[in-house]
Amino acid sequence: MVKFLAFIGFLAIVAGIAAGVFFLGGFYSVAATAQDPKPVEWALIQVRQASIARHASDNPTISLDDAATIQAGARAYSERGCVNCHGAPGVEWQKFSEGLNPDPPDLKEVVPNREPRELFWVVKNGIKMTGMPGFGALLQDRDLWTVVAFLKKLPSVSDADYKSWTSPVIRPQ
Repeated sequence: MVKFLAFIGFLAIVAGIAAGVFFLGGFYSVAATAQDPKPVEWALIQVRQASIARHASDNPTISLDDAATIQAGARAYSERGCVNCHGAPGVEWQKFSEGLNPDPPDLKEVVPNREPRELFWVVKNGIKMTGMPGFGALLQDRDLWTVVAFLKKLPSVSDADYKSWTSPVIRPQ
């Protein structure tokens, strides 16, 4: 048994050295155009999901079903540039977002599988190494929750509704 454990320890040391040489020796390409090796891609996804699940603890402080809240969230989503990377109903992603690695997710597909607290945490804090900025320094928590309200509604928002919610208000002179 001792020899077996020593062998396992030896393999762990060799694997650690190999990983160090691979990453610190410059063999791992940090180019945004390079695909990550499958084990690296898997590890990054697992770390991201575990981190969000652990740190996302805030609960909504406003009703996420209120129409005015959802519309305010749509305006914030549009004005803060979220639409540039993630698109919106009737609005395509900007061309530059195709160069991000990983690709920005299609939020209509992601949002139904996320809790409001998780969405709030991501919008507030961002995600390292993805191009997703944190908006907590720019927006108050209440405004962040309006974005979450819009995101939760996003899969069912029509092009016409989004356009009317985000069009500039023209006031008479």
